[in-house]
This record gives sequence, structure tokens and C-alpha cells, in this order.
Amino acid sequence: MKVKQNKSLFLMKFGDTPQLRVLDFLIDNHFFDYPMTEIAKESNVSYNSIVKFFPELVKSNFVVKTRKIGKSDYFKLNLDNSFVSNLIKLDWILAKNNVLDKVKIMN
Repeated sequence: MKVKQNKSLFLMKFGDTPQLRVLDFLIDNHFFDYPMTEIAKESNVSYNSIVKFFPELVKSNFVVKTRKIGKSDYFKLNLDNSFVSNLIKLDWILAKNNVLDKVKIMN
């Protein structure tokens, strides 16, 4: 499993748990859908771990199944869910504030 060199601002602010790593990956890639194996790989979470909590993300309507290719179900963030849309906004706010803080330091 690859080790992520730089944690995202989202993970630095809210903690580095498998569930938050998956949400962070899906937030950063919210326009695309992925199979669970790819989500696990890219979020640096073991497949056995993701299988345990991913159904709850689907049940909570944070993640939706988009299609099936062969044996693989593909999922993406549910952009129609207000909680999810606010998480995406929060991620943008964190990034914006980080950039503004760096600009202030440079001046």
C-alpha cells in the first residue's frame, strides 16, 4: 500500500481515519465514479477495511452506486446530498484560507 506523502488540509483538520481518507479521495475526485478496489487503493485504505464501513456511506446516501461494469460496482459522492455538498464547500474553504494565509505570510 502506498504511503501518502502530504496529507490534505481536510485530513489535517479533521483527523486521519480510513473513513475520512475515503471521503477525502471522493471529495477531491467528485466528478468521477470508481470501483471500491480503486477507492481503497487511492485513499490508502485496505480493501478489507473499506468493505466494513462503505455500506454505511451508501446507506447514509453520502455515496451512490452509479453503474456496474462486469463484477464491479462503481460509486461516487452523492452531490444531491446537502451534507456532501457542504463537505465539498468546506474543503474549498480550507484550501482558500490556506492560500490566503500563505499570501499574508509572503507580504
